[in-house]
Amino acid sequence: MSQFFYIHPDNPQQRLLNQAVELIRKGEVIVYPTDSGYAIGCQMEDKRALERLCQIRRIEKDHNFTLVCRDMSELSIYAKVDNTAFRQVKNNTPGPYTFVFKATREVPRRLQNPKRKTIGIRVPDNIIALKLLETLNEPLMSTSLILPGNTMAESDPDAIRDKLEKHVGLIIHGGFLVEQPTTVVDFSDGEAVILREGSGDPAPFL
Repeated sequence: MSQFFYIHPDNPQQRLLNQAVELIRKGEVIVYPTDSGYAIGCQMEDKRALERLCQIRRIEKDHNFTLVCRDMSELSIYAKVDNTAFRQVKNNTPGPYTFVFKATREVPRRLQNPKRKTIGIRVPDNIIALKLLETLNEPLMSTSLILPGNTMAESDPDAIRDKLEKHVGLIIHGGFLVEQPTTVVDFSDGEAVILREGSGDPAPFL
């Protein structure tokens, strides 16, 4: 049975964030709010947690995973970014975008796309998510919570609880959110390429 935390969307309770981070470090998979629906995540280095996450979402290990970061300072640690791309990302961060780059050696190989050696990077515009990442002090391995058979990210935390309370370690209730996923921008070959139009305006990258 998972834990269910009501965390205030504007003033997150640090006590609950500390407990959430403790669960992540113990290998639990968690559900948490972002600026584009709810996401499901686990500790970046935890192989078993990643396998459980893949089972819940019924995705293969060649899925395009994302490292959700607290700010731009972590971008160059995990992604190979040139100056032009860095400026474009910085001007649109935080926000509902996922940026795809060639991964650095700091990214565990199992998180990289096996063919392209890429990784998604994103900084969400959501106070709970940012405070959680600040407390964790490292990126969270993550993917949108799109359950099997659906095309949109889950937006209702009570419905998520009904479906997943026996499958994840923690569900953070951070309010009812928009369902639309992020806009995905691929910089892995240099020029920006829109892979998916979502809640982020694609215009800055066209």
